[in-house]
Amino acid sequence: MNLVDYLRISLIDRCNFRCQYCMPAEAALDYVLPPELLTDAEILTLVREVFAPLGFRKFRLTGGEPLLRPGVVDLVRELATLPTTEDLALTTNAFLLADLAQPLYDAGLRRINISLDSLDADTFDQIIGNRGRSRWAQTWAGIQAAHRVGFDPLKINTVVIPGLNDGEVEGLAALTLDRHWHVRFIEFMPIGNAALFGDRAWIPSEELRQRLRARWGLEPASVRGNGPADVFQLPGALGTVGFISQMSECFCDRCNRVRLAADGWLRPCLLNETGQIDLKTALRQGQPTAELRDRVRALLTLKPEINFKERERGTGDRTYSRTMSQIGG
Repeated sequence: MNLVDYLRISLIDRCNFRCQYCMPAEAALDYVLPPELLTDAEILTLVREVFAPLGFRKFRLTGGEPLLRPGVVDLVRELATLPTTEDLALTTNAFLLADLAQPLYDAGLRRINISLDSLDADTFDQIIGNRGRSRWAQTWAGIQAAHRVGFDPLKINTVVIPGLNDGEVEGLAALTLDRHWHVRFIEFMPIGNAALFGDRAWIPSEELRQRLRARWGLEPASVRGNGPADVFQLPGALGTVGFISQMSECFCDRCNRVRLAADGWLRPCLLNETGQIDLKTALRQGQPTAELRDRVRALLTLKPEINFKERERGTGDRTYSRTMSQIGG
């Protein structure tokens, strides 16, 4: 059984973007009200008294957009200084990062993942659902700020969508030639976006690898982190390219994570909620953390059978009513 030691913590389900693959326009969004979000104190209690004693040492802060969370820098500092924290990372769309990169780094954050689905401003705005002034330049400024501050590794996540940004794979990969950046291409997933999901909604990673091999060649590589990406390097590049292939190349047997949603629900799998636990309600009702720890331990025992493979077997739902932001991607 794979060791599960990595907790993704969603800080908020709201976002300042509305990306097609995460918060599609047709989805009715029922945001969690602030009083129903886990508080900083509750998050820290769960990490210290429930997850750390179970061997969790790696944590990632997600959303929604985690930089929208009030006091996020203070929470990063608290988590980074826990003696049991070996690795702390954050995923962001970078729109607010220009002003927060240095404070986050000073608070102890060292690893950051940034969503960037296009180098073209018009395509970028189309994907993020923006109809006003372009947000590409401010996002790019946030990425540059993270680079200057010294986040390492600095990972760029690109969801490849046929007909929108699939023609930019080579251009995005080229970012790694003279920068110590790590660009990862992610297969589009059917989460709360049924209207977009069809027979050709994703491009298999192997097709993308073949394109890069034809242009430059690919060499095996590695990068520090806890993700499921298969990692390569363009010959002579400073950075790497990775492929996250959850649709075409199931990696459930390598999964080492569980997800804590912003409303306090612990989910064993992104696309399978069997056995999920409402930790927030239990905490607020005064249930001892030792009992919560036992419940989480039992869920971890079941995790090998609670995974994305159910979808591949045809025994799980093929589309999902919740959006990625509501699950805590």
